[in-house]
Amino acid sequence: MEDALVVGAGLIGTSVALALKARGVSVHLRDVDSVTARIAASLGAGTLEVPRGTVDLAIVAVPPRLVPDVLAGLQAEGVARHYTDVASVKAGPQQDIIALACDTACYVGGHPMAGGERSGPLAARPDLFAGCNWVLTPTPDTETETLNSTLELVAMCGAVPVVMEAAAHDRAVGLVSHAPHVVASLVATLLEQAEERAVSLAGPGLRDLTRIAASDPTLWVDILSANALVVADLLEELSTGLGDAVAGLRAMAATDEDKRSGGARTVENLLCRGRSGRARISGKRGTQPEQYETVTVVIGDQPGELARLFTDASRAGVNVEDVHLEHSAGQLTGQVHLSVTRDLAEVLRAALRNHGWRHH
Repeated sequence: MEDALVVGAGLIGTSVALALKARGVSVHLRDVDSVTARIAASLGAGTLEVPRGTVDLAIVAVPPRLVPDVLAGLQAEGVARHYTDVASVKAGPQQDIIALACDTACYVGGHPMAGGERSGPLAARPDLFAGCNWVLTPTPDTETETLNSTLELVAMCGAVPVVMEAAAHDRAVGLVSHAPHVVASLVATLLEQAEERAVSLAGPGLRDLTRIAASDPTLWVDILSANALVVADLLEELSTGLGDAVAGLRAMAATDEDKRSGGARTVENLLCRGRSGRARISGKRGTQPEQYETVTVVIGDQPGELARLFTDASRAGVNVEDVHLEHSAGQLTGQVHLSVTRDLAEVLRAALRNHGWRHH
């Protein structure tokens, strides 16, 4: 790939552009918002100049509902040899693309499974997709050359390609992304009118659960509207379990011993099923959570403490697979949770003790 056109200079589009630029690709940028486009260009994501000829690949980075019309317009211009998009919903846009008589032989849908609660070009970075799954949803008549061009894009961004049917993709992201976002927002609404003293007690569990609720609501309305029925079905299924939980908890407060026991069994079954489901989420490089162990270290709020901690772990020959920082309210200390493989957990603990670290 020598040159590309990125249409839409938001978080994903600008991150794609930055990744391609880092690999030596000549990138042209286009956005309906000229200010957004200029910001992306100022970050080194590409040029605002119109391509002189046909580029190798056009990447459509706009909300799902806009993809069909934007793609049709680009193909009418003949701006690229191959086309793809990065929208988070695939089936509806693919149907509309076919209805608009777009050339699907030179198009393949795509969705990088990456992002964050911050949006816009200022949140973009070239390594956003490193190690992430990037779903591709070719149509039956997508040409091999087009698929290969998109696979090259995925490789340049450091992602892992996953080929799926569009409808299967939408069901999957509804389960792992869209429905959880609505649930996170629902939990966060409980905090809106809560007393400040109660909210001040929030720990890492609540922060983790509600993190994605901080995302741009306008962007998410676009995403959810394109996958509304799938998300609605999932939330309806979830509401059944929520109703069982409410009934079980109320029974646990009853005076009748049998009711209390039955309620406890209902709630325990829910918690056990939740734990079982959580265990199915793979970690780094597809490993399962039980292959890791967490070492919790007490850390002071001074410059260079985190760097010193990671240096000591590195000198012990321990690779930190994941890290989570927990602040202590009103105190000058916090806790760092280091996830390491089980065979190295005790090695890390011993090394940290030798260097004066306190750990749990």
